Amino acid sequence: MSYIQPFPSVARELLASIQDDPYWDLRLRDLADGDQPHAAAHLAIFVEPYLRYILEGRKTIESRFSVHRTAPYHVVQRGDVLLLKRSGGPIVGLCEVSDVWFYELDADSWRIIRQEFTQALCAQDPAFWRERESACFATLMRVHHVRATLPIGFAKQDRRGWVVLRSAHRQLELSGLGEDSANFKPSTG
Repeated sequence: MSYIQPFPSVARELLASIQDDPYWDLRLRDLADGDQPHAAAHLAIFVEPYLRYILEGRKTIESRFSVHRTAPYHVVQRGDVLLLKRSGGPIVGLCEVSDVWFYELDADSWRIIRQEFTQALCAQDPAFWRERESACFATLMRVHHVRATLPIGFAKQDRRGWVVLRSAHRQLELSGLGEDSANFKPSTG
């Protein structure tokens, strides 16, 4: 099992590095204190040039393609916070998810993604698409409130490109539970 730094300690370091930003000051305090139960925090690992493109505001859609149904697929939601970490390096920024789309990839969804999102993904290089052609699932996230931070070290010792640091506590939806949903009683522990 790999060690991941707890989110509240990371949030405190981020707060110290962005003291002049009222939006992020309030947002991070609420997240760290648990005052925003419907939002989550994620660590997103980036390679260049995509990290630079996001921090410069040129890349407004972040994407994650995978062969298996792994986070952030159907995990990340609107309002979630992404901590932007350089691959093999520190956290250097953060942003918020304003919209999210999930795709089970087939010919039609590939066509839609390429037509609708190539520019916002900064994915004009054909190599971008070749490297992802074996993927079965895609998560696309429009990001806003992008903010560079002072470099913040982060203890992460695995190869995952995405880590859920703080899960959202969303209300359980009872739709789709079938005929037994009327008798459904949540577990008390």
